[in-house]
This record gives sequence, C-alpha cells and structure tokens, in this order.
Amino acid sequence: MTEPPESLYADGGGVRYHYHDLGAGPDTIFLHGGGPGCSAWTDFGPVAPLFAEHRRCLLVDIHQYGGSEKSRITGPMWDHHAAKTVALMDTLGVDRADFVCNSWGGTIALDLAATYPERVRSLIVTGSMPVFHGPLAPLPEGGRRGRNARDAYYGGEGPTREKMRALITRLEWYDPDALPEETLDLRYEQSLDPGERELAGMSDSPRGDWQDLSAELGRIAAPVLFLWGMHDAFLTPDYPLMLARMVPRGSLHVMDRASHHLQEERPAAFHAVARGYLESVEDK
Repeated sequence: MTEPPESLYADGGGVRYHYHDLGAGPDTIFLHGGGPGCSAWTDFGPVAPLFAEHRRCLLVDIHQYGGSEKSRITGPMWDHHAAKTVALMDTLGVDRADFVCNSWGGTIALDLAATYPERVRSLIVTGSMPVFHGPLAPLPEGGRRGRNARDAYYGGEGPTREKMRALITRLEWYDPDALPEETLDLRYEQSLDPGERELAGMSDSPRGDWQDLSAELGRIAAPVLFLWGMHDAFLTPDYPLMLARMVPRGSLHVMDRASHHLQEERPAAFHAVARGYLESVEDK
C-alpha cells in the first residue's frame, strides 16, 4: 500500500468530512466499510491508485469514521448518510458520480441512488447488507455478526493489535497469511481514535436507527454491479443474487479466493472487473 494522499476536509450538510482526492477523469466516490478502524484509505488504499490512472477518485471517510467528524447520528441512519454525502458532493462541485463501495458504504450508496437518482451514474457494491427479509436474507445471528465483533473488539481489555488481526482475518480476508502488516497497523491505530472509542462505548444508538431498504431498491435507476467475494464471511453469493434481481439494472460478479474485503485482497482483479463494468456503462 502506498502512502495516503494529502488529507482534505470539506463540509457536507454540517458534517466535517475528511477525504482524499487523486487522479483525473470521471468523478468516482469511494465509500468504505463499517468495521473498527475502517477508513477510505484503509479499505481502498491498495486499489485506488489503479482507478486514479483513468478516474478522479474521491475517497471519503464516512461520518463517524477515519478523519471525519465523530458526532452522533439521530433518525434513519442510511438516509442521514445519503443526505450528508450529497451535501458533500455539492460542496465539492460534483454533479454526478460513479460509486465504488464496500459494506456499510455500499448500503449508503444504494439509499443515495434511490433517493437522489440524478446524482448517480452507476454503483459497484461489495459485501453490503441493505435487506433483512426473504429466504436469502441474513439470519439474525448473521446480521449481528459485525455488531458483535465490534463489541468484542472494544470490550474486555479494549483494543489490541492482535484482536484487530483476529477480527480482520476471521471476517474480512480469505487468506489470513496475506494480510499486510501495514494494513493491520493502519486499522489498529485508527481504532484507537478517541471519538471512535467513545461511540463504541455508548449503550444507546449513536449511529442512528437501522433501516431495511427493500422498498428503496426497486427505485434505483442507475446500473448496479454487486461484486462479491465467494467466501464472504457475512453473506454467501446467494444474497447479492437476490439483490441484483431486486434492482432494475442489477448484475452480479463473484470473485474466487476472496472474502469481505476483496478490493484489498485482490486489488488488480477487483480493478479489472470494476473498470470493465464502468466502461461498459459509459458506452451505453
């Protein structure tokens, strides 16, 4: 992983966002996952330079993560993130964008595409969980797996480097031996952020109210590629197949030898699929 680009800050509807801006070309917004210590650079640092060869890449730290503001969220959580992300786009002068997103970031982007269709050209969504109904939806224990992992990580003796290694290799990476020490260090150091630790210790719901997006998916006009790891620890590829059928212009690609963070595990393969998809969308 290369050194992160310059840190930049901008307002998004009253939220102070931290982001990186690299490359030139079509505006492309990257939204990361919701695990402890996640940020735009920890999740997309290995693959972003490949995209930046032919696109403008805006790597955004989600509200409450990375270098962005750590204030609490009230009301429906995905609606909040979608509205603030659109406000950030306004500040940055981005009219429409392609979105490349992992886990939480993908659910945000799906809600954004349903609510603000004129702002989205296309979406690539990896490992997201926007729907909690139907025969292929996650079981309750599966839906709680991320929350339980966060509670365990911040509980007991508190965060440690080895607890972070165990979390990533159990839930996010297919090959535990392939996890770079640099990635582990970045995630661990970010997880120690006082604001993130305070949010993790709150007994109420500082991240907002959970939403099921079943009704919203059918309103998404933009083409969506669900790009999934064959061995995703949270949801098997049957689940994104259901999602791809719920959106009007959905497609599914399943990648072997990958789990929940395939954009980090197999950046060259991820970029090859994503670039081909984005170029095919541009041709239409």
